[in-house]
Amino acid sequence: MDMTHQTAQFGTDAPAQKLELAIVLPTLNECGNLAPLIDRIAGALGQSGWEVLVVDDNSSDGTADEARRIALDDSRVRVIQRIGRRGLASAAIEGFCATAAPYVAVMDADHQHDPALLPQMLAALKSGEAEVAVASRFAEGASMEGWGRPDREKLSGAANRLARKLTGVELSDPMSGYFMLSSQTARSLVPRLSGIGFKILLDLLATSDETLKVKEIPLNFSARREGESKLDRAIAFDFLAGLYDKTFGKVIPTRFALFGTVGAMGVVVHMAVLWALLFVGGETFTLSQAVAVISAMSFNFWLNNWLTYRDQRLKGATAVVKGWIGFCLTCAVGGFANVAVATLLELRGLHWILAALAGILVGSVWNYALSSRFVWGRY
Repeated sequence: MDMTHQTAQFGTDAPAQKLELAIVLPTLNECGNLAPLIDRIAGALGQSGWEVLVVDDNSSDGTADEARRIALDDSRVRVIQRIGRRGLASAAIEGFCATAAPYVAVMDADHQHDPALLPQMLAALKSGEAEVAVASRFAEGASMEGWGRPDREKLSGAANRLARKLTGVELSDPMSGYFMLSSQTARSLVPRLSGIGFKILLDLLATSDETLKVKEIPLNFSARREGESKLDRAIAFDFLAGLYDKTFGKVIPTRFALFGTVGAMGVVVHMAVLWALLFVGGETFTLSQAVAVISAMSFNFWLNNWLTYRDQRLKGATAVVKGWIGFCLTCAVGGFANVAVATLLELRGLHWILAALAGILVGSVWNYALSSRFVWGRY
């Protein structure tokens, strides 16, 4: 293929520019948004010198297939379809590691982020003015009127304030999902990133040992072009989990902390059901205890599936029922380990409270290890 024919695919007679920028698009059900967005990116950056990495979480609407269809005619588009892995942060990390471009940007595929800012962000990095360029929804000159969601605007503002307070990151919008940095910097931080949640920028800034020089560029935040937002209440939980990981995650692993928190809530459920059946329903202790155990296990399974293992959430009646049975079985093994260890330590003279706590800890670790491996496949 000669150069004339090669550049013709980009719709220009000028020589193709060397690859300089990769734009990572984490996607989930964004089929109708891809082609128009790639056209907008081309309009902002020109016909060459960049590539788009669509990192798709196995969308049910055929987003990955649409990306492949586009890629057949446009060599600037590549696709990573992830099976059994979910989450914006981890998608961005895979994008960082999958490109040879010296600079990498992360942006949403729903048209809320304006591609027209890409040249300005790239110029700031190339000139040395910044190490990270951030499109900010709250910088002077920015606007969120086009979003039309004042409720979400207030929530984003509150999350930003909390992020700044807990991490010391002094930005107007540390929760921005639209930013650019050098690929080398991103990949150097990848081994220490938590990959939890949906705000990868905060993770990057909080992980870097040296304070990264940041330039914020005002963003006119827009409404989605097509489809529905994937934000749900668990996203807020992801945010809190991400903050926890950056502050206490080295002491107690984040996922285990979440698992333990859910377990503590399960104890409350257990006691509430036991009390209701004993003193309201008038049932025997044996029956009440058995129902309370099943209720607590079911509650723990549901909450862990929804929050702790949100990125591996079991869906569909068959998968959920199998997961529930597997979780109950693993918890039964953990319960046996709990009783055995506590009894042994108490017989050897350890105070009964300390022995009980030791048993609970052993049972919790056992339940976490087994359920992570055999229920959600994450161990």
